[in-house]
Amino acid sequence: MNDHLSSLRLFVRVARRGSFSAGGRELNIPQPTVSRTIAALERKMGAALFTRTTRAIALTEAGADFLARVEPILSALDEAEYAVRGTGELRGVLRVGPSSTFAIREIAPRLPVFMDRHPALRVELVADDMRQNFVSESIDIGLRFGSLPDSTAVARRIAAWPRVIVASPAYLERFGVPRTPADLAAHSVIVGPSRLGPAWTFRKNGKATSVRVGGRLTATVNEVATAAAVAGLGLTSMASVGCRGEIENGSLVRVLADWDMGAVELHAVFPDDRGAKPSARTFADFLVAESAKWSASLG
Repeated sequence: MNDHLSSLRLFVRVARRGSFSAGGRELNIPQPTVSRTIAALERKMGAALFTRTTRAIALTEAGADFLARVEPILSALDEAEYAVRGTGELRGVLRVGPSSTFAIREIAPRLPVFMDRHPALRVELVADDMRQNFVSESIDIGLRFGSLPDSTAVARRIAAWPRVIVASPAYLERFGVPRTPADLAAHSVIVGPSRLGPAWTFRKNGKATSVRVGGRLTATVNEVATAAAVAGLGLTSMASVGCRGEIENGSLVRVLADWDMGAVELHAVFPDDRGAKPSARTFADFLVAESAKWSASLG
């Protein structure tokens, strides 16, 4: 039974990673053993689960159907074992999908605490500024900023931070400090990945005003927009958590702080085709607890 369960777990990892070697690495199984185990499973099932070429593998129709049936069962087994142990011990691999900025600035510095609590758990940070494909990249918990597209995925709100406008002291000394949103029309704006568009909307005293902004530099990654602002290339806007360190050390200064640009929410998102792993839910709980510290430091 244990051998069969192990082969099923291996099948799921291979299917999710789209590779014998990648699936084997997650479970510390060498590639030749992976190939033999999957071949034996196919003989046992009486059907080919993968098509194989010299460059890639893909699920057959039977393999895709088998995956859809097997994976929820394995997740339920993991949940049952976790509950019965009653020790809070987490095992296996947890794949987390944050943006690169959030992984560098906020997740990695806090991981020692989480990993010390769960020494039998391996964590893989699949940092990417594009939204990962939960299925092909085997993401157990994704971290998404901003509004969520319509989806059947399960989401949990982790935190929210005010959207801010920042610039370097040198830039403000050279070009002046904007006092009202209308002043932004005379300033250079670094267009970042915030998807605000060419018009920024502000609210104050119950009234809203929009201002068209523009600049010569566009950055698709938050870290680049922040670095460009520190270098004095213009103003930029982002969630306060994205430039917390620079605001604290004075390399960036917040402007128009008395105008509300709304908040940027962070959600933990779990795949829609399988139950959330106990480790994924525990990691979300950890982030919620940590968010109180973020809120205290950023307001």
